Amino acid sequence: MFLKRVDGPRQVSLPDGSILSRADLPPADTRRWVASRKAVVVRAVVYGLITEKEALDRYALSEEEFGLWRTAVAKHGDAGLKVTAIQKYRQL
Repeated sequence: MFLKRVDGPRQVSLPDGSILSRADLPPADTRRWVASRKAVVVRAVVYGLITEKEALDRYALSEEEFGLWRTAVAKHGDAGLKVTAIQKYRQL
């Protein structure tokens, strides 16, 4: 079996006991960003699976956009990333 050499860990343990691995990340060519995909990328950066720079480069995101995702998760959890809930949370 061949394992591709990568910098950093192959998987990390999350506080709830679940495991997040590089295989759980969305494909690099993702263009349709639903809340669950955004949340996985944010968790991967926050818990050290990938660096923020790696996430920005891999998914062609701006620092501002990723910062908004990170803030939404910190304030409102994964629900803060849903497009239908953005207006509700912006009013707070």
